[in-house]
Amino acid sequence: MSESPPLIELEYLMESVSMRLRFATLLVSLSGFVSLLSGECCVADDRPAKPNVVLLLTDDLGWQDVGCYDLDEPCPYETPNMDALATKGVMFWQGYSPTPVCASSRCAIMSGVHAARSQKTSVRGGTPPIPLNKSSRMIAPWQRYGLPPEGLTLPKVLQQHGYVTGHSGKWHMSKGGERADANRQPFGFDYTRCDRGSRNRMPDRLSGFATDAVDDPYRLDENGYPYHQTNEDALTFLKQSKNKPFFLYYATWLVHSPIHTRSEAHLQKYVKRLGTDPANPPKRDSAGQLNPFYASMVQELDYYIGQVFDYLDETEDPRWPGHKLSENTYVIFTSDNGGMEGGPSERYTDNNPLDRGKISAKEGGTRVPLIVTGPGIPAGVQTEVMANGLDFYPTILSMAGIEQPSDKQLDGCDLMPLLLGEPTDPSLVKEKDGSVRDTLVWHFPVGVAMESTIRVGDYKLIRNYDHVANPSTPELELFRLYETVDGIPQRADWEEARNLADAMPEKTQELANKLSDILADMNTTYPYYNPVCRDPLPHQENVPSVVSATRTGDTVTFTYKENGANVVRADLIYTTNGGDQDEEWLRALATVTSPNTVTADLPAGTTHYFINLIDENHFLVSYPAAVGENDKFSTAGLNKNLKSVPAVNSVRKSAKFLELDVNADGEVSIDEYTAPFVLSFQRKDKDQDGVLSADEHTHPSFQRADQDSSGSLSREEFLGIHRGHFERADLNADGRITPSELSDSQK
Repeated sequence: MSESPPLIELEYLMESVSMRLRFATLLVSLSGFVSLLSGECCVADDRPAKPNVVLLLTDDLGWQDVGCYDLDEPCPYETPNMDALATKGVMFWQGYSPTPVCASSRCAIMSGVHAARSQKTSVRGGTPPIPLNKSSRMIAPWQRYGLPPEGLTLPKVLQQHGYVTGHSGKWHMSKGGERADANRQPFGFDYTRCDRGSRNRMPDRLSGFATDAVDDPYRLDENGYPYHQTNEDALTFLKQSKNKPFFLYYATWLVHSPIHTRSEAHLQKYVKRLGTDPANPPKRDSAGQLNPFYASMVQELDYYIGQVFDYLDETEDPRWPGHKLSENTYVIFTSDNGGMEGGPSERYTDNNPLDRGKISAKEGGTRVPLIVTGPGIPAGVQTEVMANGLDFYPTILSMAGIEQPSDKQLDGCDLMPLLLGEPTDPSLVKEKDGSVRDTLVWHFPVGVAMESTIRVGDYKLIRNYDHVANPSTPELELFRLYETVDGIPQRADWEEARNLADAMPEKTQELANKLSDILADMNTTYPYYNPVCRDPLPHQENVPSVVSATRTGDTVTFTYKENGANVVRADLIYTTNGGDQDEEWLRALATVTSPNTVTADLPAGTTHYFINLIDENHFLVSYPAAVGENDKFSTAGLNKNLKSVPAVNSVRKSAKFLELDVNADGEVSIDEYTAPFVLSFQRKDKDQDGVLSADEHTHPSFQRADQDSSGSLSREEFLGIHRGHFERADLNADGRITPSELSDSQK
């Protein structure tokens, strides 16, 4: 199953999507009819009571990156194993991720708790709320870094009921989680591996490809694919655990950046197919799926997970002699968010017809491939029923025959009545109160987007938080994604191109009120306005100011002056490990004890703290000031018994990190690190001749950078200086810079 079949290039590119889908549907219908006649669809009496579960979570794989989801124009990527999986189970056309970015989606899936309720809405977290810079109009609210280790995660519940649990691949759900296996085991995994495998960054993606040499760590296999440790770890777990009921969480690093392939043959194949020069890949604003590196990555992802499917199909089940593991294994295949369309200067893929991609709560950022197969689930069914990654926790418990913990908050729905019943019937997906679910909500109050969205039936509403004195951004947008006729949803405005808010004010307000009620019930927090924004904002002159701060024992008291706006909330932002590489800031509600006075009790072990005041106009004032003159952080006002400087400095470095981490994955790649200098080169090159003269680059580094002594700097020479800075900052030489590495390099 895992090897891609030979394909004639011209036929592949010209193949009709509709013909392929009709042909696949015909094959599936025939196979389903034969299964019914033979009784294969029935659950065998001797089947082991506890089925296996594989949750295969890809990284940044877009809805239009998989062949069976092709729409409008054929996808040039080859995904035979993903396509074949869709013929074996239920394929959701309206499958969604819990959030539009990776870390928060992973936390939501493993905890079963909505991002808005858990206060984990994005990649970043565990820092005081700060503006990205003085030009930022808004400040994202505080959020957690990741999962609290004491929480009842999905694998913990499965462990309690006799399952052996395994994880291979990306983690990104706790401080230090990628560095040591021991940091992940408290979350419920018996086996956990976090090796990047062939996704370790290549020094040069145009050379140094994998070979068939025995000593090559990425040695090509018999089918020409590089050795990938991440996949080997997943297979190792399956081999070690097949004699017990198992749960495998396989979190692929593919197809996340770095955008490269170690297979020269795959690269050249897609260079030919797409007509793209690999030395000059498509720019960020180029439309279409034209990146040969990304195309190779998608094909390799398909191959590796195909090996997992092959193992399940070909290996006899020790608990069920005479049967294969796949006959008693549920597989959930999906992505952590919509496709990442591009980096700072390069286009990766294209989610068209969906608007935008990762880091946006629009359809391109949240709609993902979702396929579910397993015992009792009918084959070859395509459904328009809405589903969400939050549904996996209750659904997997149902697959395993485990009752939901009575004291555990779960924000998703059990999909098994749908999957085992009629997968096209939306009335089978029900809330806890028995009502039919017709609503999904996303809360993404961070980054550039700063929005919340709600889907109710055919309609979707977007609430933009940065709308005050911002005429280019409406507060509310309403789109009709579908037009349901006789219970069948028909495609309408998937592109989210026609804002109906003015034409349908009552519908707009109805959905806006429902969104507000749901978020209020989750006790979520919202973005704040930045009081030191350089551009004037209404009521900016009325923000409160802290007058004094005192500490008695573990109680801190702040007095403040209201300058025309009432303080409506006060938060203590504190850390118990200030200055540590895994420093994490938490939040506790402070108390307004009397007019102009706030008190808070410091939690045990507090090493550093801030107070945040939020006024009635949604401005946030931090004391000590998070940003002072020249964007430097101030330590004024911190209690002298606390060592304030390391913690405050680490926040300052985090602000720099936030600016560089364009794709919001919690790490800075070399492309992200050098992107500002690419723009700097273009600005300096006044005569647009592609090189910098000494007059254009009047800096002492000119002679050092001019390696060929030509008297001018090429772009590569200019960027070479800054690549050297990147390499020095990359302390563990893994091709990525973490916040702590960036902080250490700038001391």
